[in-house]
Amino acid sequence: MSAVTMTDSTVAIDIVEMTVEQVQTGFAHGSFTSESLTQAFLDRIALYNPPYNAIIFMNPDALTDARASDDRRKAGAALGPLDGVPVVVKDAMDMKGFPTTGGWRLLSSKAGGIDLMPETDAPVVARMRAAGAVILGKTNIPVLSATGSHANDSWAGPTYNAADVALLPGGSSAGTATAVAASMAVLGLAEETGGSIQNPASAQGLVGIKPTFALVPNAGVMPLSSLRDVVGPIARCVWDAALTLDVLAGFTMEDPKTIAGVGRRPKGGYTSRLHVDALKHKRIGTYGPGWRDMPLSDEAASLYARVQEELRAAGAILVDDPFHGSGFAALRTPTVPGQEFDARGLESVPYDLGRYLARLGPGAALPTFADFAAATAAEDAFGPSGVLTYMTHVPGFDACLADPTRPPDMADFIALREAHLDIFTRVFDENELDALVFPQMRSALAGIDAGDIIHETTVSEINIAGLPGVTVPAGFYQSGAPFNLIVVGPQWSEVDLLAFAYAYEQATRHRRPPVLQSAGKARDPS
Repeated sequence: MSAVTMTDSTVAIDIVEMTVEQVQTGFAHGSFTSESLTQAFLDRIALYNPPYNAIIFMNPDALTDARASDDRRKAGAALGPLDGVPVVVKDAMDMKGFPTTGGWRLLSSKAGGIDLMPETDAPVVARMRAAGAVILGKTNIPVLSATGSHANDSWAGPTYNAADVALLPGGSSAGTATAVAASMAVLGLAEETGGSIQNPASAQGLVGIKPTFALVPNAGVMPLSSLRDVVGPIARCVWDAALTLDVLAGFTMEDPKTIAGVGRRPKGGYTSRLHVDALKHKRIGTYGPGWRDMPLSDEAASLYARVQEELRAAGAILVDDPFHGSGFAALRTPTVPGQEFDARGLESVPYDLGRYLARLGPGAALPTFADFAAATAAEDAFGPSGVLTYMTHVPGFDACLADPTRPPDMADFIALREAHLDIFTRVFDENELDALVFPQMRSALAGIDAGDIIHETTVSEINIAGLPGVTVPAGFYQSGAPFNLIVVGPQWSEVDLLAFAYAYEQATRHRRPPVLQSAGKARDPS
């Protein structure tokens, strides 16, 4: 299929890998309007969403919103930074007029369940609207965002990886990643508790920002942990991701914890330090057993060796395994023996869900956690076969479940976060580090039906510590699976991490558009 999408008899718009800069240049030169651009994306969605199943609800007002952007532009009105740009939003984020299903058939009237209809937008959705973005629709996720590898159990069916339909797409922001990777939107919103931004972005060769905890509001987003959940963008280039973080970040009374970020945002915005020389003379820590005693596969190690030469060529100074002897690796405790994920901090989920339901408004179909538990009892999320059954292994969870109306005691988790931050800060200070650059995955992606997970390097650590990370494409495995890096740094260091990712991106240009194909399984997203 040609990369050029026809929108009418006179206008042809090449939307494959289109960036925000290209969108705004097109508007400024009169090459196309937001309406014609939006129609081009809708045409592409009609062609490729059925086999890839990224978008589960289409916004019927998308063209109307695009025309409103065109009207603002014609009138010479002040324009938002994303004015007229087509985007997508993760299902877990409240968007007025659309159900928030949590990927669960029991919470979707389309699948015979109960719809949760929010009366207001989540702050991040409201901020995207205020920035002028044209929201095309909401994207697919697994049940309760409970896995970072796929969306196979969603009521809407699986989402497929745009890079290769046979591979895991990453989760839980699977639909957002596939929509962006397949050029069904310019960029999208994702959310992470345990890898749900970094995993799908890396699985599909994209840029994802997992921000510092409390930089971006996550009120109005179906929670897993009020002390770990973060919202961030997924895009095809660093500049677009940085620009979107400018829109998302900042204080709101709807989410008072965002007071922590006041004074922490860069004065010139998150694009202000994006420069091709940003890595020069920067001290970069490399992956090793001091961080996590889980080795890279032979192929991942070979790719990472090539990356290290690219970093040196860009002027970086590499510090080998700076966490060696620090005790950092010993902090990670897999929740289920023999597995990888450390779920500490999620023990508050019953309480957090109750607060989320209350925010939906007085007309909510399930106003309390007790109502939620009763409505979903047939597939008890915390039962022996439930998607969150591992929570029964987390100390403190049973007490919260017994009385989800009371704020749980999270002192142990706060102590754990402090322990992570203490060692992290000491290692950075002693080694005069500017950032860490690791392979985001330790091995190539498994097949979507293989029953395996994504074997990452940073998920539990940076989510427990509340640290930021930025993923950036760095090549491909022999299988064709994307190979991504993650750039990690201290709290509130997003502006520098983005600069380092940008310098690497511009020096290497590893991102390439996928060749889309039929997955053999179609759905109607209307």
